[in-house]
Amino acid sequence: MKPVLGCIADDFTGATDLAGLLSRSGVAVRLRLGVPTTPPKDTSAFEVIALKCRTSPVDEAVAECRAALAWLKAAGAERFFWKYCSTFDCTAQGNIGPVAEALMADIGTDQTIYCPAFPENGRSIYMGNLFVGQQPLAESPMKDHPLTPMTDSNLMRLLMPQVTKPVGLAPQRVVAQGAEMLRSELAALRVENIAHVVVDAVADENLQTIAEACWDMKLMTGGSAVAMPLPSIYVKQGLLPRNAPAAVKPDLSDQAVILSGSCSKMTRAQVAAYSQLAPSFRLDPIELAQQGVGAALRWLAEQDLTTAPLIYASAEPDQVRAAQDALGVARAGAIVEEALAELVVAARDQGARRIIAAGGETSGAVALALGISDLAIGAEIAPGVPWCYAVSNSYNIAIALKSGNFGTETFFKEALNVLEQP
Repeated sequence: MKPVLGCIADDFTGATDLAGLLSRSGVAVRLRLGVPTTPPKDTSAFEVIALKCRTSPVDEAVAECRAALAWLKAAGAERFFWKYCSTFDCTAQGNIGPVAEALMADIGTDQTIYCPAFPENGRSIYMGNLFVGQQPLAESPMKDHPLTPMTDSNLMRLLMPQVTKPVGLAPQRVVAQGAEMLRSELAALRVENIAHVVVDAVADENLQTIAEACWDMKLMTGGSAVAMPLPSIYVKQGLLPRNAPAAVKPDLSDQAVILSGSCSKMTRAQVAAYSQLAPSFRLDPIELAQQGVGAALRWLAEQDLTTAPLIYASAEPDQVRAAQDALGVARAGAIVEEALAELVVAARDQGARRIIAAGGETSGAVALALGISDLAIGAEIAPGVPWCYAVSNSYNIAIALKSGNFGTETFFKEALNVLEQP
């Protein structure tokens, strides 16, 4: 069937987050890593294209997203979703706004919404300000993000320098009055030529309202949670069948490996907790620059992969800054990604068939190294983090691509346990 919704995500973990939440409804979801190089065929109701463009130069990100859009349009999609992080990760230049504006031009629409809220994971928006738990974004650990430090909590202020058309707000008092009121507000803003509308959301019922008001927009943008109600709405509108086949878990050996490059507060806690349960090895960017990845490869070769060993570069903010000062911001990140990419291939060749990658950049590097491009969505581990099934070098594997901030402190153990369930 032709896609009912074509989705573009700015990183791999965000794409699996979106695909996992959409698949909760039982509809068929197809996740593709990178812009497909072959013409569309055998497409699913929901097509998600995962890119690695969150921190790319603006021109590169826009070009890649436009190519993804062109493929989705060729597949028959008429509605589209631009997915970015629930903490609105971006630089002052983009890429959230420039990509949205380019997609709007190519689709032929004059208005879209922005809603990265994910109340189930503690992300809410009030009067245009994004909160992480009870903290404003700019006071949360995101202020120390090594690539996209978020120093302003106001989404309108963040968006305005990135776009050429006016930015506005649909506030909570409007959203709380229901879908009809929100539709009227968006129509009024359109009359005022407001092209980019930030929409408040503080609870799951707000996301339902927003989806009901905006389901027929040609382009929606936001975090994954605002897209979650769309499948049931499309069913009610007669655009989707009520039943779709679920992904089938392949037979897998119990050998596993966990790789973490995220330096988020939550991932650091997850690494600390799991290090008490299984063998672990810490990668230091400065040592990698001086000595290469050999020591880590030798350590990995000695491990019993049924113990699911952990290899991590997760570090405290002062350690991250020290590495960036010594190597440069780009090189410090790249050298860790390169090491984790080499290590995951070694682990796979050593027998690992269950792979967990923590962090957006890490997940992208790992997936690309494994050469996987087409994933089926399996069981959900935590909100926004499913197991995915793929083939790497003719081996069936299960892979979980986790955003740095997602999951509880016991996520790694929980993930392995979920895969054991029938």
